[in-house]
Amino acid sequence: MTELSSRQRYDFKRDLEEISKLRGQHTELISLYIPAEKEISQYTNYLRAESSQASNIKSTQTRKNVQGAIESLLSRLRYYRMSPANGLVLFVGAVVTGNNQQDMRAYVFEPPQAVTTFFYRCDSTFYIDPLRDMLAEKEIYGLLLIDRRECTVGILRGKRIEQVFYDTSQVPGKHGRGGQSQRRMERLTEVAADEWYKKMGERASEVFRNTNGLVGILVGGPGPSKRAFIEGKFLHYELEPKIIDLFDTGYTDEYGLRELVDNASEAMKNLGLVKEKNLIKRLLTAIRDADGGLATYGEAYVRYALTMGAVDVLLLSEGLRSYRAKITCSSCDYTEPDRTIKAGEIDKKLEEKCPKCQSRLTVKEKNDVVDELSELAETSKATVELVSQDSDEGETLLKAFGGIAAILRYRLDFPKTIGREPNAS
Repeated sequence: MTELSSRQRYDFKRDLEEISKLRGQHTELISLYIPAEKEISQYTNYLRAESSQASNIKSTQTRKNVQGAIESLLSRLRYYRMSPANGLVLFVGAVVTGNNQQDMRAYVFEPPQAVTTFFYRCDSTFYIDPLRDMLAEKEIYGLLLIDRRECTVGILRGKRIEQVFYDTSQVPGKHGRGGQSQRRMERLTEVAADEWYKKMGERASEVFRNTNGLVGILVGGPGPSKRAFIEGKFLHYELEPKIIDLFDTGYTDEYGLRELVDNASEAMKNLGLVKEKNLIKRLLTAIRDADGGLATYGEAYVRYALTMGAVDVLLLSEGLRSYRAKITCSSCDYTEPDRTIKAGEIDKKLEEKCPKCQSRLTVKEKNDVVDELSELAETSKATVELVSQDSDEGETLLKAFGGIAAILRYRLDFPKTIGREPNAS
C-alpha cells in the first residue's frame, strides 16, 4: 500500500471532488477499475467486446460517445502489459461543459491502495466511491510490547494491526539461591535484561524508522519493564519524540497488540486534533503579541513572507479550493495580473468580456493555491501543515484567516502596496 503525504491526500481529494461534479448527457461516462498486478490483455479484450455491444445503442450521439470513450481507454491501456502494484482506475467520457456542449475527458489513477476486483460501469456520472473509501484517514502507529521474557512489534494502519516480529528472551527468571550466589545471579540477570532491551530496541527502531508516515509509538506490557525500556533510551533518539505514552497490558504477544490498541484508543483519537490546536494556538499567540509578533495571515501577506524566506511554518486549510489564474483575451494581447479565484468562480469570471476588444476571456494558466504556496514554502525549507476542519481551531483558520496563515522566523516590514494586490474572487 502507498502511503499518501498530506499534500498528496489533498490533491487526490481535490481531484475526486472535481470528477464527482462531472455529468454526461446520458449513460456515457465509463468508470474502469483494474485489479493489481494483472495482465492487461484480458481487460482490453473485455473493452473490445463492450465496444461491439455499444453498436446496438439507438442514439447516434450516445453510441458515438461510448465507443469513443472505449477507444480512449484502449489507447491508454496499450502502454501497460501488467497493471501496477495497486492496480489502475480510469474515468473516461464525454462530459457536459455548458451551452449543450460536450468535451471528452480522461483521468488515470494509480490508487493508494490495491484494487482487488474488476469493475466496469457506464453511467451518467463517474463511480468514485471506492477511491473515496481509500481517502479515509488511516494514521500509522508503531506498536511495541515488551517485558523481560517477550517482545512483539507491530504497525497499526487505520484499523488494521500488522505484527512485524515476535521474539523471546533468555533472561533468567526467579531462582532460589541465597547469599553471594543470589547477588551474582541478580547481576547476571540485569546484564541479560540490558542486552535483551538493547537487541529489541535496535530491531524495533529499524522497523519504525523505515515506516513512512509514522504518527506515533505506543508502548505497552505488564509490570515495570516497559518503563525501564523507555527510560533506558533503547529506542533510537529520533523516535523518542514520537512515543505517545505507556500502557498496561496483560500480554506481550499478538493478542497483546489488540489490547494495546484498545487501551490507547483515546490517546490516538486526540493526537491529531491536539497537534492542530497547538499550531493554531501558537499562531494566535503570535498575532496577539503587542509588537506584531512572529505571524501573518491572508494570502498576499503570506505570499510575500514566503518569497522573503521568512516563513517557519505555513498553515493551510484543507478546505481551501482556490486557484492562482492567469486570465487573457482569446483575440488580443490583453492579460490580467495573476489573481486568486475560488474554484466555483472561474466560469463566472470567463463570462466577462475583454475590456479592450470585447472578445471572450480565457484561462491561460491555473494552479491550485495550496500546491503553489506549498512549493514556495519548500524552496525556503519552511514546514507545511495542512489543517483539517474537524476542530474549532481548524474552522478559525479557514473562516477568520482565509485558510492561509504563517508563523515567521523573524519579523517583517510589509510593503504598503500588498493591500492593493488582487484578492480572491
